[in-house]
Amino acid sequence: MPHSSVLRLDRFLRQADSGDGVLSPAAMAALDRAEEFPAEVCRVLDDFGLPTHYVDARHGGLLHDHVELVQLLRTVARRDLTVAIAHGKTFLGTAPVQVAGSLGQAAALAAEVRAGAVASWALTERDHGSDLLAGELTARRAEGGWRLDGEKWLINNATRSRFLCVLARTDERGGPRGFSLFLVDMDRLTAGSHRPLPKVRTHGIRGADISGIAFDGAVVPDDALVGAVGTGAETVLKTLQLTRTVCTALSLGALDHGLRIATQYALGRNLYGRRLSDLPRVRRILGEAAAGLIVAEAVTTVAARAIHTLTPEMSVIASVTKALVPTLAQDTLDQLGELLGVRGFLSDTYLDGAFAKLDRDHRIVAVFDGSTAVNRSLLIDHFPALARSWRRGTADPDAVTATLPGTAPRPFEPGRLRLMSTRGCSLVQLLPDALDRLRDAVRQGQLPPEAARMADELDGLAEAVHTGMEHQERTVRDVPQSAFDLAARYELCFAAATLVHLWLDSARTPYDGLWLQAGLTLVLNRLGIAVDETRATSFDQLADRLLGTADGALAPVSAFSADTTQGGHR
Repeated sequence: MPHSSVLRLDRFLRQADSGDGVLSPAAMAALDRAEEFPAEVCRVLDDFGLPTHYVDARHGGLLHDHVELVQLLRTVARRDLTVAIAHGKTFLGTAPVQVAGSLGQAAALAAEVRAGAVASWALTERDHGSDLLAGELTARRAEGGWRLDGEKWLINNATRSRFLCVLARTDERGGPRGFSLFLVDMDRLTAGSHRPLPKVRTHGIRGADISGIAFDGAVVPDDALVGAVGTGAETVLKTLQLTRTVCTALSLGALDHGLRIATQYALGRNLYGRRLSDLPRVRRILGEAAAGLIVAEAVTTVAARAIHTLTPEMSVIASVTKALVPTLAQDTLDQLGELLGVRGFLSDTYLDGAFAKLDRDHRIVAVFDGSTAVNRSLLIDHFPALARSWRRGTADPDAVTATLPGTAPRPFEPGRLRLMSTRGCSLVQLLPDALDRLRDAVRQGQLPPEAARMADELDGLAEAVHTGMEHQERTVRDVPQSAFDLAARYELCFAAATLVHLWLDSARTPYDGLWLQAGLTLVLNRLGIAVDETRATSFDQLADRLLGTADGALAPVSAFSADTTQGGHR
C-alpha cells in the first residue's frame, strides 16, 4: 500500500492540478509551448516539503525508504514529467555526497536542501557524452583549494542550481583513478570565474533547464572534494545504482497518466453506435497496457527495496531496471497512442495535448543516467558472474525475503555498494525454487493450471539465458548484438522473478493472481511465447478492472501508487 506521505502529496496536489491550477493540463501545456521553466509548480512542491525526502535520514532528511521516494516522484510525474524531472534533479545532485561525502559535508548539504537549495549533477560534456573518462574539465591544486576549468553540458538545472556536484579530471593521464568529484557552491565562487551556457531546445521536457556551466579559474575550497582524490569515477558508478533505479519513477508516472487518458477516451468515445470501451480489441489493448504497468511497477518496487537489502547486487539490479522499465513503458505508450489515434498527436485540443506531451517527455527517460545500450553493456560485463552464480547457487534468500514489501527496510548503507556483483542476482537465482512453489499453488487450487505451464516455460527460458551467458563470446572492444539481445532476455527473467516473488509473498503485498498471470503473460510474450486466448483472458479481466464499475469510475490497477481513482487528469 502507498506510504502516508504519498497519499498526502496526492491530496495536496489535487488543489493544483485541476481547473485553473498551476499544475492543470492547460497550465502545463502553456508552459510547454512557451518552453518556460515550471518555477511556480516547483515552489508548490517545496511548500509540501518534497526536497526533505531527497535527503537521507542519516543526514536529517526523510529518506528512509527508496520505494517511498519512487512513489513520491511518480505522484508528481503522473501529473507532469517536466515538473518531476526539473524538481527531482536535486536528488541526483545530492546523491553522490550521500554516498561518498563526509558526514559533515552531507549534513551541511542536507540542511541547505531542506531549506530550499537546488542541486544538480554535472557529469557530461559536449564532445564526450556518456564516456565520462574522456572528460576534459580539470581540477588542479591551487592556493586555497582547487581550480576548475572547462565546461559541463546538457546538465539539468545547471543555471538554476546553487550546488553542482562536478566530475573533474584531477590527473592529466585520466583513467579510472584520474577523476574526482567536487561539490561546488555557486554562491561562493568569485565573479567572472564561471558563466552559464544557454538552455538547449529539446523535443520533450521543453520547459526544463537543460543547459550547462563553464568554469574559468573557479577556485573551490578543499572541503568541496567529495571522497578521496581519484575516487570520482567509482563514486559516480555507485551513485548511478541509486539514481538509475529511482528515475524509473518517471516511467511509472507516465504510464499512470497515459493509461488514464486512454481509458477515459475509451469510456467517452462512441464508434458505430457502440462505446469504444465495449469493443474487444480496445479492451485487449487497455488490458495489455495495464499489464505493462504491473510489470514495470513490480520491477521498480523490488529494485528500490533492493537498495536497502541487496545492496551489493545493485550493479546488476539497477542496470536491469533502468534498461527494462523505460523501454517497456515506451512500448506501452506507443500502444496507447495507436488506440487514441490522431488525438494522441494533437498538441492543443484534446485534453490540452496531454498525451502528446507526456509521450514526447518520456522518450528522454531512457537516456537519463545511461542509455538502454549503456545499461545493457554493464549487464553484459556481469555475464560470467551471473552464469557462475546460477550454477553454484550463491543467492541470499534472507535478503530476498527482506526485499519484498510489507516491512520497514533496513537503513541504506552506501558502504555496501559494489562496482560488480560477485554473487550475481539472488532474485533470479531463486526463480527455479519460486516456480516450484508456484506449481504447488496450482496443485492446491490457488492458481489455474495455466500458471503451471507458464512456470515450466519460464524455467526453460531462464536456463537457456544462463547457458547463453556461459557461451557468449566478446572482447572489450567488440560486443556482438547477440550479447545485447541476451541482456534484454535476462531483464525479462528478472521481471518474471519479481512478479513470482511478490505473489508468493502476497500476505505482505497486494499482488493477486490476476496481476501475476497478466504480468507473466506479457513477459513470456516478450520472450517469444505467443499469447493464446486462454492467457489473453487475463488482459481482458484487467481491462474490466480498469474500466471500473457501471458508473464509469476507474478501479485501481496499480498496487503501490496513491489512489488514482479520484480527480482530474491523473
